[in-house]
Amino acid sequence: MTPYDRYRHISFERSADGVLTVTLNRPEALNATDEMLHRELSWVFADIARDKATRAVVLTGAGKAFCAGGDLKHGLSMNREQTDAMVEEGRKIILDILEVPQPIIAAVNGYAMGLGSTLALFADIVVASEQAVFADTHVIAGYVAGDGGAAIWPLLVGMHNAKEFLMTGDRLTAAEAKELGLIRHVVSADELIPVALEKARRLATGPRMAIEGTKQTLNCLLRQAVDATLDYGLLREKQCMQVSEDCVEALTAFAERRKPVFKGN
Repeated sequence: MTPYDRYRHISFERSADGVLTVTLNRPEALNATDEMLHRELSWVFADIARDKATRAVVLTGAGKAFCAGGDLKHGLSMNREQTDAMVEEGRKIILDILEVPQPIIAAVNGYAMGLGSTLALFADIVVASEQAVFADTHVIAGYVAGDGGAAIWPLLVGMHNAKEFLMTGDRLTAAEAKELGLIRHVVSADELIPVALEKARRLATGPRMAIEGTKQTLNCLLRQAVDATLDYGLLREKQCMQVSEDCVEALTAFAERRKPVFKGN
């Protein structure tokens, strides 16, 4: 029995050299986070951090997507207790990923939207396939981009670029994301997992204390940005979930497959 046996929507595979491949596994929904997957994401990084047999991590998605963000089908049916729980889980996801000592390589195989883009960008190295698409789409769903995007995007692409992409939800192809500095590596779909595993193996077989210490030192800067934005951003996101008519309209329009009509409240 291992801590990973309790997971339903995340799968795990460890190689002999200590590389743990972690796969978000709701391919029928483009790995969008329903209530269960979101809860499992709030567990997984703490479990990895405690896993002494793991020397490096490859994080990817099953099927055609890395993670398409939140499953908006569940948004309209959530009550206040559920939104409170989801916001607290969102906070834990970001804080826990910062505490993972092992290097994390994101292998982005398709859509990385909303929370999916945040998970990818909080990895230590991002390798994307040519088919990958990045966007923080919170505002399109009527939510504040509160679950980490406001911390990581400005550090990677500057404040003006971050504001434009987070306030519009506009998409970036993998090539555009690389040109902007959001990510570093773009490869063919066939090369994606081999390249990500090669980078993970190099780190897994290197000097562990030095590599993990360097990562954690750099994360001190990222933690400052998270400390400055996360609690406030999640508070504003929860307000949208619980009282914003525009948020309800966005989710309703998504369910009805039509363009939303926002009224500014």
